Amino acid sequence: MRLTSTALLFLLLLISCNSLAIKPQLLGRHTVQTYPHHTSVSYKTFYFDQQVIFFGLLSLVVETLSIKSCKFLLFDQKYSKNKFSILKCNGFMWDVAERLGAMLVFAEHRYYGESMPFGDESYSNAKYLNFLTSEQALADFAVLIKALKTTLPGAQKSSVIAIGGSYGGMLAAWLRMKYPSVVVGALAASAPIWQFIVPCGEFYKVVTHDFTISGTNCSSNIRRSWAAIDRVSATGEGLQWLSQEFGLCSSLKTPDEVYGFKAWLQETWVNLAMVDYPYEANFLQPLPAWPVKVVCKSLNFDTGVSDKQLLNGISQAIKVYYNYTGDAVCLNTSQTATGNLGLLGWYYQSCTEMVMPMCTDGIIDMFEPQSWNFQAFSDECYNQFGVRPREDWAEIVYGGRNISAHSNIIFSNGNLDPWMSGGVTTSLSESLVAIMIDGGAHHLDLRYNNKLDPESVIKTRELEVRYFKEWLKQAATTQ
Repeated sequence: MRLTSTALLFLLLLISCNSLAIKPQLLGRHTVQTYPHHTSVSYKTFYFDQQVIFFGLLSLVVETLSIKSCKFLLFDQKYSKNKFSILKCNGFMWDVAERLGAMLVFAEHRYYGESMPFGDESYSNAKYLNFLTSEQALADFAVLIKALKTTLPGAQKSSVIAIGGSYGGMLAAWLRMKYPSVVVGALAASAPIWQFIVPCGEFYKVVTHDFTISGTNCSSNIRRSWAAIDRVSATGEGLQWLSQEFGLCSSLKTPDEVYGFKAWLQETWVNLAMVDYPYEANFLQPLPAWPVKVVCKSLNFDTGVSDKQLLNGISQAIKVYYNYTGDAVCLNTSQTATGNLGLLGWYYQSCTEMVMPMCTDGIIDMFEPQSWNFQAFSDECYNQFGVRPREDWAEIVYGGRNISAHSNIIFSNGNLDPWMSGGVTTSLSESLVAIMIDGGAHHLDLRYNNKLDPESVIKTRELEVRYFKEWLKQAATTQ
């Protein structure tokens, strides 16, 4: 049944959610995506004059930043909108918009893309980064939604549903929690809102499980590879061989460079688990269908192989991620995806409000042991930004596990996605619904429908639409 009232679907934009090996963080990775087999449509981009600060003394901010005019306390927040059409960015929600007769609005959160409060200087100084908080971002969305409902014809009485994946999914859930009068519900896909409070080893345990189920001896050989790298790199000849075997753009020469090389490998295994989609995709890198299974074909050795034989397999496996197209001339260990957005911004947020403990032990996971040391992390933050993290702030502000008083939020997670370790995976009430997607990687449900989609994600999308309709009907009866 088609709903007669217009629904304004609000999609909070963040492309991905990722983790570096050394410091826990969510990264906004971005690559240009094209979908030639999908309908090409047009949409318009707009800019909204948004406040830089919603909380705190305005006079103090002006004094701190030496701003002579309050005009500079506004910034352009970018958003795009279309109606009854499918955009070329994410897929499934545009199909939903058509089915509900809804208008879609994309909105960037502050310090992402073009929505920079201080333009090109936004990342240049910690005093500018001080305005990069999730609370400020939520206020941005609430103000923007009110403005859109005031100015868009026919939208004054429209209901709004927040939709997001990764950090955008966290913002979607929190927007519903903090501003329930602004949005009637939220879809939080692959949103690790509990990553702050789960045991530090859970994330890498999921990564390891993905490789364990994808090939014989796969995770165990990755676990063995770290010591093999140490042994081979102990000599100058070994360093040269390792650099040539992996086709590195810069040869390894020092222990610090070997340490960085191993961190690069670790992040690559994480990224592969995160984007383990059932079809070819280029979300972070161009990859084959089920890339972890493809990788594991090069790692099915028995335990008796030599170090160089083992590392040859690691080399072939890693090239699935970095050179699936065959176009790469060499591999750059300073890069794990083809470009990124929001890297420094997330470093800053992880050093202030988004503290996600991560650790490995080499037993329940396939990585070298690395403990979580909050003090060392805090010192690193102070050295880089002059700030220290508030360890429990996210739990205090957003409630941690005590969120049962809220309503109308879907938490969807794929069981292949490492970020499900910090997600809501069990329903908390009739209206706080958890959906687990068997065989699903990072926010698979937000991607375009594909003939290779597992039945689990097809059913998930249908269920999400049913909840959307319920929320819209509930809202219509209370207006």
